Amino acid sequence: MTNQILAENPAGEHGSAFTAHMISATWRDGEGWSPLETVALADIPMHPGTIGLHYGQVVFEGLKAHRQPDGSMAVFRPAENAQRFQRSSRRLAMPELPEEMFLAAVEEIVRADEHLLPDDPSLSLYLRPLMFASEANLMLRPAREYRFLMMAFVAGGFFGGAVEAVRVWVNRAHPRAFPGGTGDVKCAANYAGAFLAQREAEEAGCRQVVWLDATERRWVEELGGMNLFFVRDGRIITPRLTGTLLPGVTRKTLLALAESLGHPVSEDQLSLDQWRDECRAGSLTETFACGTAAVVTPVGGVVDGEDGWTVGDGTPGPVTMGLRHALLDLQQGRLADPHGWMHPVRGT
Repeated sequence: MTNQILAENPAGEHGSAFTAHMISATWRDGEGWSPLETVALADIPMHPGTIGLHYGQVVFEGLKAHRQPDGSMAVFRPAENAQRFQRSSRRLAMPELPEEMFLAAVEEIVRADEHLLPDDPSLSLYLRPLMFASEANLMLRPAREYRFLMMAFVAGGFFGGAVEAVRVWVNRAHPRAFPGGTGDVKCAANYAGAFLAQREAEEAGCRQVVWLDATERRWVEELGGMNLFFVRDGRIITPRLTGTLLPGVTRKTLLALAESLGHPVSEDQLSLDQWRDECRAGSLTETFACGTAAVVTPVGGVVDGEDGWTVGDGTPGPVTMGLRHALLDLQQGRLADPHGWMHPVRGT
């Protein structure tokens, strides 16, 4: 089964190397949550009037389970994802899945399908929790029934196996998020609106979109679905959380890791003009993005309409790569875990 999954979808390419099982539960108004159930991964029947299809009551998460040196499995900071899943649900007027149920679902899917993960440190088990309004009703109101699912797939690198600096494209026409909106939660609607800009980035020969703030179109916020970091005069800077940025689990981790490695860190705003001018002046030497799928990905060049600039010498920088290696060593059990970020899954 493992070989078949990887042969059909090398290294989880395109996120379609799904494993064999999914975890399921249902919430109904007046009843609450049903017990978790482990079932075979299969298509789900859906009425064409399902509220989630029409009004976008859909939230999700993304986290990874990693093979440890002794062959066991551990999941990276799942409680953080459970809490963000709750925050997303609250924002969309959906019921909150209790944290203990979220963690139990994580453990169940890993135990069921960890044997499908090869003994290859470049691969991990990506977990996708999902909740959607499953009631069939077209009244414009929150649903009274919801379905929770957790599935998994074997995943490789988001940008492929090699670590190369990516070229990115500044989007000035389509802001990703607005003050008071849903930019700081993981709901499905946030991502559909980004696809057009991503297509334009690819047409410009770039791998990802740089999102600017919606008000002034001046401040750098995110890269695609990832958080951004900058290295300026030896200090690591990341845009502060303003309510329009997703508070990434990897972002939070890197802020702590960087300090432990002796790098001063700060959360502050950085304008697009500052990014360009400081790169050209040589004071801003590295830029990288981070996320569950992307891990730590260096940015080597920026395209802004007819303008463009190189970050550093255009190759992955030492601070970027040092943080990437430290994060992967932690996740794969080669580095001490004093914070208890790795959640061991017993019985694997």
